[in-house]
Amino acid sequence: METPRESVWGFFMETISDPQEMHRRARQWRDLGLKVVLVPTMGFFHEGHLSLMEYGRSIGDRLVVSLFVNPTQFGPREDLQRYPRDLDRDMRLAREAGVDCLYTPEAGAMYPPGYETFVTVEALSGGLCGASRPGHFKGVATVVLKLLHQVEPQAAVFGEKDYQQLVVVKRMVADLDVPTEIVGRPIVRESDGMAMSSRNTYLNPEERVAALCLYRGTQAARERVAAGEKSRERIVDEVREIITRTPYSRIDYVELVDPETLQAVEAIRGEARLVLAVWINNTRLIDNTLLTETRLCSVS
Repeated sequence: METPRESVWGFFMETISDPQEMHRRARQWRDLGLKVVLVPTMGFFHEGHLSLMEYGRSIGDRLVVSLFVNPTQFGPREDLQRYPRDLDRDMRLAREAGVDCLYTPEAGAMYPPGYETFVTVEALSGGLCGASRPGHFKGVATVVLKLLHQVEPQAAVFGEKDYQQLVVVKRMVADLDVPTEIVGRPIVRESDGMAMSSRNTYLNPEERVAALCLYRGTQAARERVAAGEKSRERIVDEVREIITRTPYSRIDYVELVDPETLQAVEAIRGEARLVLAVWINNTRLIDNTLLTETRLCSVS
């Protein structure tokens, strides 16, 4: 008999770490005709993660949140060991968010001895974050495909802050005929506009103030486009100037791209996505925003 979501003691949440057990549990739900929704995460939850959980719970019957700091998407000089972790806190927040199952596989179970198979989404992975983090999206695509096989969700929810990741995952699912709908959800921001990220915890108070240059840049771009600007050069130059004059900042990239192909565009025709990655001292942050062409009407 299926365990109810809630009991007289409060909300019930399972915790599963074994991939085969996760697969069996998800199959039980599906056999009962329940819609399973997955929210993949690397943990250290913030309001952005919780908003994805809230949405996932609203569109499905059973919500699985995976918590796995995936080693294959970190480069040799990146922050795998430093990446923030707090399992007890995450378990409490997931339970409060109404998660049915917190899936916490170990690296040895996901990549057992002799593992050598990886997924590459060629063109979409090559530029932007892929250029400065070689192999990153190979790790992302591989772990997401494994999670989709293990959980077999009808839908999986991702945040738009990691926009390139979202596009890569959508392409992989389409190309490999995976029967899962990939849903993107808007960026959740702090009260001052900064995009929420687990890596924000790396910043000291002065760096935290400096990091607002990413949001100021995206807002300046939106204002220019609202005023009728379409030129990539003028939009990108203004954003770069805002960031460059900010203490502690170093630009990785600022680019205006097609929202689906991620190829650079010279002007906004319909819609374009402004994407940026910036180092604030030793912390790399990303942000993006959708820019929509403004059609100004003449007055006769």
